[in-house]
Amino acid sequence: MKFIASVLAFLSFLSPTIHSQEQAAVELDWHDVTTVGVEGRILPDQSRLSWFDRLPSLAESTVTPSVWNLSRDSAGMVFRFKTDANAIHIHYKLSKSNLAMPHMPATGVSGVDLYARDEAGKWKWVQVTKPTSQEIKTELVGGLAAGFREYAAYLPLYNGVEFLRFGVVKGSKFEGLAPREKPIVFYGTSITHGACASRPGMVHTGILGRKLDMPVVNLGFSGNGRMDKEVGDFLTQIDAAAYVIDCLPNMGPSEVTAKCIPLVQQIRAVRSNTPIVLVEDRRFTNDWILPEKKKFHTSNHAALRAAYDQLQKDGVLNLHYIPGDKLYGDDTEGATDASHANDLGFMRQADAFEPILRKALTAN
Repeated sequence: MKFIASVLAFLSFLSPTIHSQEQAAVELDWHDVTTVGVEGRILPDQSRLSWFDRLPSLAESTVTPSVWNLSRDSAGMVFRFKTDANAIHIHYKLSKSNLAMPHMPATGVSGVDLYARDEAGKWKWVQVTKPTSQEIKTELVGGLAAGFREYAAYLPLYNGVEFLRFGVVKGSKFEGLAPREKPIVFYGTSITHGACASRPGMVHTGILGRKLDMPVVNLGFSGNGRMDKEVGDFLTQIDAAAYVIDCLPNMGPSEVTAKCIPLVQQIRAVRSNTPIVLVEDRRFTNDWILPEKKKFHTSNHAALRAAYDQLQKDGVLNLHYIPGDKLYGDDTEGATDASHANDLGFMRQADAFEPILRKALTAN
């Protein structure tokens, strides 16, 4: 009897706690990001099959099927908001059940990655979701220091999003921030897409967005960044601060020779003075011991350099160039699988891009 009485007393003790937790969940205010908008979602006035698609629905009939399918990933999208809440909750649903890849964790493929500005205005990491199912509803972070501050939430890199809401306790201030104009637009390959960052905010495009305090657009298409005219048709519709063309990892020298100059001319025909940055192929981190791979990268670089030189001779202005030899550093530690950047490689790429981008943006 004493044992039963003790159990009943314990349950009675727990019940207010359980009730209070349920009440806290009920008393959250939820904010749908689609009512404010996200950065990295181009041409927002054009219709989409899903709100979080990177390309408008009309692209399905013009770009390749692979580019179209990949464009449905939310890579590069960022939702910015301000709140004084001491806890931030999140509820979202992913479009694909594959949450991770063999060389990339679920936090990067399918996670939502949260940053905040500190008292000095510097962006610092806060927390990332750790998805174990397609639908995630959880407290993203709690116990936050008091203060009304700005946050940035980076959406999944290799998954799509069906809906996304942020929750704060009723009575907390919450202000969604409208997307900023004139983004830096990156057109590239799986590396631009985000392989193999441990979390969405660690891609070089996101790092540069924080360093430069500017919006970015990520048009990286894994295995399919090939300087296509059909993608160029969408690039030219964006009122960009700069275009970064980083497609060589998916191209060979002959294709670079055939397609680079036409793509630059296509952009220039519509955007007469917007900076265009051409990026050489990164080197595989093991090309020091693979002579054929090393030769391939060298040939690819030469093809892009020749195109750049020709464009300059033709009088194309505001054209900039980033060498590829040390994009991942020179110690062979910057990649997950020789090809795709790890977090260290992405930091090094951002460091290599930053001075050229600053110069290009200042010159403009």
